[in-house]
Amino acid sequence: MLKLIFMINRVEGMPYEEFVEHHRERHAPLFTSIPEAARYVRKYRVSHPVPAANYPPRAYDGLTEIWFEDWADHDAFFASENYRTLVNPDEARFIDMDSVAVMVTEEKAVI
Repeated sequence: MLKLIFMINRVEGMPYEEFVEHHRERHAPLFTSIPEAARYVRKYRVSHPVPAANYPPRAYDGLTEIWFEDWADHDAFFASENYRTLVNPDEARFIDMDSVAVMVTEEKAVI
């Protein structure tokens, strides 16, 4: 299983609450609405930091995980017309694209 983790920050001037709302209530439903998501994506999760005493302040405003079976599914999803014309343009509306950090992993369960 191929897992992509995108650590994201909001665009300048956007309140944090508005960023979270857009990510959860607009972007995630848009992402899952395209047929390619059902066909190629195994898991899709969005997460946002919560206050946590004794931990450093948040480094990112949010995190997106996208899981694919393999690179072929990854490539097919991101090359799809629906992703390129519907989902991708929405990302720049709320994500500071210059600050995105990406980690590509193969997850191994330990416990």
